[in-house]
Amino acid sequence: MELQADVVVVGLGGWGSNALWRLAKRGVSVIGIEARSTAHDQGSSHGLTRLFRIACREHPLLGPVGMRARELWEELGAATGTTQLTTTGALMVGAHGSETIQGSLAAAEAAGIATELLDHEALRSRFPQYGNLDPDDVGLLDPFGGINYPERAVEAATRQAVELGARVLTGTPVRSITDDGGGVTIETDADVIRAEHVVVSAGCWAPGLLPELSDVLQPRRMPMFWFRPAADADSFALPQFPAFIRDLPGGSGIWGHGSGPGHAIKVGMWDDGTNFEDCDPDTIDRMVTRERDWQQLSGLVTQAFPGLDPEPVETKMCMVTDSLDGQFLLGRLGPGSRIIVASGDTGHGFKHAPAIGELAAQVALGERTFVDLDFLDPARFAASKVLAKPIGR
Repeated sequence: MELQADVVVVGLGGWGSNALWRLAKRGVSVIGIEARSTAHDQGSSHGLTRLFRIACREHPLLGPVGMRARELWEELGAATGTTQLTTTGALMVGAHGSETIQGSLAAAEAAGIATELLDHEALRSRFPQYGNLDPDDVGLLDPFGGINYPERAVEAATRQAVELGARVLTGTPVRSITDDGGGVTIETDADVIRAEHVVVSAGCWAPGLLPELSDVLQPRRMPMFWFRPAADADSFALPQFPAFIRDLPGGSGIWGHGSGPGHAIKVGMWDDGTNFEDCDPDTIDRMVTRERDWQQLSGLVTQAFPGLDPEPVETKMCMVTDSLDGQFLLGRLGPGSRIIVASGDTGHGFKHAPAIGELAAQVALGERTFVDLDFLDPARFAASKVLAKPIGR
């Protein structure tokens, strides 16, 4: 059976479900294809919560992307009667000249938001939960920071897209995607779908669908962990213990946020290239063990937050898709291509999901994008390749 659509979205995780919503909002004919169920736990868009920041140290232009994401999170929540963003502030901790502080300041400036810089003594006084601070450590508060809810978001965006006219095919793996210059053919076991454009937002499965990405995207096995306080639980609850990114001595770092309704305190490590593993998304080992997965993190938790019990109370397996330079891939696969890539979350992409969906829709429909996408161009690796520097979720 052959189906027709203006645009097809392949992969309905955080980015894909929001691309589907933003396309349906424009009234175009759009089909979303998901190999599994809506809001499944086998990819990257699950795990109760995600950090939200406007002041994103990873690139200055992610500041404006974060601002647009904030607006769209509120719009999605209002349209579906759900809370998509809880604002608690976000605290970045490191030396004043560090990438964590200076990169976050650059993104905040690009977004036009005011942040609060805390000197060392102010940081110690306002956040006594932070142990073993380096003498050079300062804090930067992003007032718009907070947390998102991935499963809730995927369900809401998909549901809203369907209400606006989108068609969704779940349990439908895509076997091939072919751009013949006059359109795109997407083949599944059940159907052949013909479209003007396709948005490939398949996360860790994107390199398998698009061979051109196989040497610039790498799926990584990255379990998630939740902790409890050893005492004084209130001091580690939101908003007293807000979302954070923290540098630690020796180039390591951690990220996380305080406890709230339905979740404990989330803490994770930066991926330094050695503490997590490359994986195949179809054969990943989902068993989480102390020796393999959280022994190093427990040591960092003891060092950074002495008031926490360093043994996690809950674990979940997750994956991220690293790009070569730590930035997302968003744009046409090549000049004139009808294939739009939205992949390479590199462990910090969910907060931006509705804005990424908006940008993918704008690219697919030939609209002017609300931010310059050169730094995310999938073709940027053609001339040279650099090492990724991912941080945290």
